[in-house]
Amino acid sequence: MVAITEHTVDSTRHRTAYLRAGAESDPLVVLVHGWPERAISWRHQITRIAELGYLVVAPDMRGYGNSELHTEPRDYALQEIVGDMLELLDHLGRTSAIWIGHDWGSPVVWSIASHHPGDTDAVASLCVPYFPDGFTLDNLVALVDRDIYPADQFPAGQWEYFLYYREQFERAHQTFEANVENTVKALFRRSNPDAVGQPAALAFTRIRNGWFGSANEAPDLPIDSDVLDRASFDVYVEGLSRNGFAGPGSWYLNDELNAQYASRSVGNGRLAMPVLFIHARYDLVCETISSRLADPMRASCDRLTEAIVDSGHWMAQEQPAAVNTALQTWLSELD
Repeated sequence: MVAITEHTVDSTRHRTAYLRAGAESDPLVVLVHGWPERAISWRHQITRIAELGYLVVAPDMRGYGNSELHTEPRDYALQEIVGDMLELLDHLGRTSAIWIGHDWGSPVVWSIASHHPGDTDAVASLCVPYFPDGFTLDNLVALVDRDIYPADQFPAGQWEYFLYYREQFERAHQTFEANVENTVKALFRRSNPDAVGQPAALAFTRIRNGWFGSANEAPDLPIDSDVLDRASFDVYVEGLSRNGFAGPGSWYLNDELNAQYASRSVGNGRLAMPVLFIHARYDLVCETISSRLADPMRASCDRLTEAIVDSGHWMAQEQPAAVNTALQTWLSELD
């Protein structure tokens, strides 16, 4: 088993904590987590990819874990977060990397690839496809499947929760913070294949006035051992209890800045490097199997490979063997 070690890089603008495994001389892979995770979400991938002959780095992203917590919502715009990753790259003494993201980590790695192609050997994403015009609510809503989400009931489709952050930001993060242990248990749950084709639970966030309806905290559910082990649960709870959810939630509040940033992509956002996208078959929010959600990505990538994993949204944790196989196959085929 390859050892995982903990490190930190500090600059005048930000502090990034990260996990690291593998040999210094090996090609670099950076694993970028999303909401509301931290580096440990890649626990099943870090050592496996390192065993394949890569130096693997997984940071706690801005606002999470042992990385710096910033106070203003605009501090969580993608351009700022890409800056964190480029500082990490420089700290590691590298000029490029293979970038792999999940959830909000996906817009980060897509942004690195589209704005800094010279720093990108290849790019991969779990669940969230590439949007060359920006990962913004307007661009997402334009691709909603209206057979499942009638506009009169779900104006923003499955992305109603995204809109809820704008309208009820304080209530959103305070509800999560009211009982962090329950929040983590409620969020990190396995997929339900029988729910495919039905509205996602998050589509009802505004209708029900909250992620958990009218309740002011998450329900008390058992830990879903198909997604979390006790150690990772404790890591999530510790970090989110210490930092709160305002920073992680602020990632949703920068559509205008993120759209402006996307408009400055190199080559109009076309990606020439190798790209892998892994669909989650049972992800009801990032539903990319039957909907048009992945179409902008397909139109903007010259060397796109697609794979499907029978999983919900937390695929790296729910189906680690299948995710690792997809990543290993793709990595083995890179030039």
